[in-house]
This record gives sequence, structure tokens and C-alpha cells, in this order.
Amino acid sequence: MNVQRTAYSVHFPGKLALQQRVIPAYRAPFFDLLAESCKGGLTLFAGRPLPVEGIAAAERFQFVRLVTTRNHHFRDPQSPLYLCWQAGILDWLEATDPDALVVEANPRYLSTYQAVRWMHRRGRPVLGWGLGAPRGGNPLERRVRLNFLRALDGVIAYSRRGAAEYRALGLERVFVAHNAVSPRPAAPPPVRDIPADGRGTVLFVGRLQARKRLPLLMRACAALPREMQPRLVIVGDGPESARLQALASEIYPQTEFAGAKHGVELEPYFAAADLFVLPGTGGLAVQQAMAHALPVIVAQGDGTQDDLVRPENGWQIPPGDLDALTAALHAALSDWPRLRAMGAESYRIVAEEINIETMAAAFVNALCISKVKVLEA
Repeated sequence: MNVQRTAYSVHFPGKLALQQRVIPAYRAPFFDLLAESCKGGLTLFAGRPLPVEGIAAAERFQFVRLVTTRNHHFRDPQSPLYLCWQAGILDWLEATDPDALVVEANPRYLSTYQAVRWMHRRGRPVLGWGLGAPRGGNPLERRVRLNFLRALDGVIAYSRRGAAEYRALGLERVFVAHNAVSPRPAAPPPVRDIPADGRGTVLFVGRLQARKRLPLLMRACAALPREMQPRLVIVGDGPESARLQALASEIYPQTEFAGAKHGVELEPYFAAADLFVLPGTGGLAVQQAMAHALPVIVAQGDGTQDDLVRPENGWQIPPGDLDALTAALHAALSDWPRLRAMGAESYRIVAEEINIETMAAAFVNALCISKVKVLEA
């Protein structure tokens, strides 16, 4: 049975509690929307990020009640031996008394086991939310992960690939809530002319750090035939800023650094671009670019890009592959009518399929189905 397509209600009829290790600032609009979709409201339980993580934490919500806890860390979050204990999770549940709970689908958060047992003793559903479960780790790690996931009443995956990984473990109640950070675009797609010189503008927006692989993008632009070489605009700031600017003067002098821009400050950069490129990891700006009717080139990642970036609206390339990135740029900038059609498809995808509205609706669907299944058990 494909429970993902079965809709019970546009609202969850009860009170929702949701646990996270940390809450990035970009998640605030989604959680506010989800809170409005729960008749009993939404309470979040989360700690603060470590300074080394560089995560801007969400602090202000319109409709969410945030309870901040202290995260007790064992090792660095990037370590395969990392463990976390969140103090006061049972006190939070006692005070909140939720009808359903969503937790990060991560067995390394040891306090979550207490929360799952607390809910189940009261006959209430607990859903996990995660990227997926790729094969990896030693047999003990795989067994611990599987036992944790089996203790849940269902799992919400960020992507179709993640859902397939959960199902491959034998999990039956798996839902997909496509990972989104932006609402449906409010404005119609912009109309772009074909550049008179045939060169166009390539845009990157994001934090300037090593994992973004911006030198690769500069080298790919430089490898194009001279008559095709685009204007490269890099928007953002970060620890690699000075080094990248010095490198650009050697590799690709046509590169322009606009500095950090946020909110409405980004609008003219998206409007002036012809193509958005994300050569490294991360990429919250991909959905923003698509909402501005831009075709995209992205490095393959955790599966969330698979749902966003398709042959109809862009290219996915192997990470770190200069030849593949150069070929994608050449293909994009050599056929302007096709590129504009791909931009229109980007807009359609984020307007109709992948946005925080459809993501919240998928959560509500999963919660309603899981509550019914727990009551029937």
C-alpha cells in the first residue's frame, strides 16, 4: 500500500511536538506553516549548535512555541562516533502532552529513545524525519539504526531516494516530504531576453567555503570557448572570500564578487542571471533560483537534489568533476531557447511540487495516517 498518496485531512487534529538537535534559521517558515496546520499547535524542542558548525539557529517564530534544551555532546557532530543527549526531554513531553511526536531519525541522539517510549506508553504515534538510510557502517551500527527505525510508527523522508533507502530496510510506513526551504513563488516568472553577446550570466549564491568548490566553477568557465565565456557572479561571504578573489584574478578575471546579500537584496541578482550553478555541497539557494525561473547545474548530493533537478530543468554532475561541469555549462550556454524552457520548468516545479506548503501537507498526511494506524493497532 502506498500510504503517501492517501490524504486524510488538511489539518492534523491534535497537538504536535517535534524534536531537533538544532533548528537552522531557514527552517523557521516551514515550522510556522506546520504549526498553522496543527489544530493544537506545534512545540519544538531543540538545542544550540556548536560554534564550529557555523549554523545560524532559528530564534523567532510566529506560531511555534520553542523550548530550548542543552545538548550534551560526545565527540564532534561530524565524527562517526558522535552521540548526543538532550536534557529535559521527558519534562518537555510531560508539560506539552502532545498527540503526536516527530523526531530526527537518528539513533545517535540517545535521549530520543526515552521520548519514543514515553509516547508509546500512552498509545500515541512517533514519526522519524530523516535523509534516508544509506548502507554503511559496521554491522553493529546498522543493527542499532534498524532497531531504532523499527521502533517508530513511520518515517518521513526528505526525498524519494531517502524513502527508497528506508523501504530497503523493510520499513513499511514511509512517507516523502520533499525537502523545501521556500514557499510557492508569489510573483510570475520573469521574462528574460537572449543576451546580445551570447555570453550570459552565471550565478552562485551561498557561503564562501571550501566545500562549495568555487575554484572548480571558475576553471570550468575558463575552459569554455572564449566567445561563450559568461559573466560569473558570486554572491556571498565566508572564510574563503579573500582566497577566492585572489584565485579568480588568476583563473577567471570575469568573476564578480557581490558580497553577502540577503532577502530582497538578492532579487536583482536572480533577475539578471541566466543560469544558477552550485558546484559543491549544500544549496538552499537552488530553490530560490528555481523560483526565479532559472535552470540549474548542481553537484550530486544526498538525494534531495534528485527531486529538484531533472533533465527538464537542469543538470546533475558528479562532485569535483571539472569535465562534467564544463560540459554542462557548454550545453546550457549554447542553446538559449532550450535554456529558457528549462527555466520555465524550474519555476513550475517549485510552484507546484516542491515548496514548504506541499512539505507541510505531506507532514500532516503522515501524521493523520499514523495516528489512525496506532489507534487501530
